Amino acid sequence: MPSYTIREAPSSEAEKELIAYSPLLRQLLHGRGITEAKEAEQFLHPNYDAHTHDPFTLKDMEKAVERILRSVQNNERIAIFSDYDADGIPGAVVLHDFFKRIGHLNFENYIPDRHGEGFGLNASAIRELHESGCRLLITIDCGITDTEEVAHAIELGMDVIITDHHLPGAEIPHAYAILNPKQADCRYPEKMLCGSGVIFKLIQALCFEIRNSKFDIPETIFPAGQEKWLLDMVGLATLSDMVPLTGENRVFAHFGLKVLRKSPRKGLRELLSVLRLNRSELTEDDIGFSISPRINAASRMGVPMDAFRLFATSDEAEAATLARHLDKMNTERKGKVASLVKEVRRTVEERGERKVIVAGNPNWRPALLGLVASSLAEDMRCPVFLWGREESVELKGSCRSGGSVDLSLMMQEARSVFSDFGGHKEAGGFSTTLEKVHLLEAELERAYEKVRSDYNSGVSLVADAALSLDEVTARTYSEIAQLSPFGVGNHKPVFLFEQVKVRRMEQFGKEKQHLKLIFAKSDGVFVPAIQFYAKPEDFGVEPREGGVVNLLAHFEKSTFGNRTELRLRIVDVF
Repeated sequence: MPSYTIREAPSSEAEKELIAYSPLLRQLLHGRGITEAKEAEQFLHPNYDAHTHDPFTLKDMEKAVERILRSVQNNERIAIFSDYDADGIPGAVVLHDFFKRIGHLNFENYIPDRHGEGFGLNASAIRELHESGCRLLITIDCGITDTEEVAHAIELGMDVIITDHHLPGAEIPHAYAILNPKQADCRYPEKMLCGSGVIFKLIQALCFEIRNSKFDIPETIFPAGQEKWLLDMVGLATLSDMVPLTGENRVFAHFGLKVLRKSPRKGLRELLSVLRLNRSELTEDDIGFSISPRINAASRMGVPMDAFRLFATSDEAEAATLARHLDKMNTERKGKVASLVKEVRRTVEERGERKVIVAGNPNWRPALLGLVASSLAEDMRCPVFLWGREESVELKGSCRSGGSVDLSLMMQEARSVFSDFGGHKEAGGFSTTLEKVHLLEAELERAYEKVRSDYNSGVSLVADAALSLDEVTARTYSEIAQLSPFGVGNHKPVFLFEQVKVRRMEQFGKEKQHLKLIFAKSDGVFVPAIQFYAKPEDFGVEPREGGVVNLLAHFEKSTFGNRTELRLRIVDVF
């Protein structure tokens, strides 16, 4: 069982630099590597004008802006080709809204089918767009590795502008312009933008050119600053796509949430109503756990264009119908994932204990396997590799680490059994063939032995600070909230509550699948601590009513059902 320590306190120099802040805030800032007053000010108070970068420092931005505005002036038909996930779809909405706002209606949005077409450009879609009259193709969140497809579009007489944030391959497409901060010769300072972030930089540059050039587009159509209303979609994508919430991404997430809380989008309002979420109190957790899954459910279970239409529509009735539809698809998705989890569990139990879980079935839908693998890896604390097949000879799969190994190293070590693979430490994807799939388990177990970490071997895990139950107050929460939004690169603080007595314990939910522990302050006021899909025996020490435990938890505010409650979210009990 892992042990826990408290993060190192700020040095005396850092204490002096951060003296303007409370001891708790100083500790939390220091834990994020922030030790100077200027850094702290920028982190705690994002400034749109001061903390965003010049869009024209992105390589090819001038070319992209000139080509797009030439299309607008000549009324050329433009194709917007975006990925089908919760980054590509919001980005597609951003560019759609921009064109409508400046009065250019000769364009169309195309989002590929996840199952039939897969990720990225494809020749069939390009031909279809060309036949519909498109002469300029703009990609969003894809295209940087689609060398052959871009060449095909050029052969047909189309110009291609790629906007993407994925790593380029060895060969770069010969597009008219490429906007990607990860290009080797791009001097843009923020390398970790999401796809919608890149599109927003394009919008910033287009607006600047419209206001400062001879292009025949009245400045009054898009007054200075109005593009900030598009940050609702940029913030949604930034929070959904797991990019680091530091630097410019922090600005987009921070102001994106502000705009989301005021957004006039009818589809967003209807979706929040269906989900019983308070729009004015919307948080990054609401995005990650409620909104993003419903966007992704559209491509996993149905048609991704439904998610696009939800956010792009100005029709209230259509918005209400689409919001209910996406929620229904997400419910179906959860049911299928739960069924698959049970099926894989049965397979694992029949085989006995394994260091690496490898399972597959040609009837399993690849689009759901990442969710299934996440659930199993979290529960079993070991790497999980699952594969399936759909409308393809190739087998496609997803993998999750379970915190015990770097998956990117593991897949590299077992590369001989993959046709293709990619990912990072915690998550990845792969493809293989029927001829090689029987070798998968043995090769992955060999690779695991070679690269595994000792994460689960008693390594000390770090809490950000120790708190008492008496400090679970609105004031403390307000201090912590200054660091939000939380996510990759800005973790949600974890607090240690030592030797606290469990006053009451209960399971709640329709199927009693969630756990609640009740603690009490010195004045008798109760402090609830919850964890979804958890049982007492899931933790390092099984909590019991009347027992004294150490608690590791996040501190959060719930506004579900318009009822505000301060509570703890259990990480571990030991």
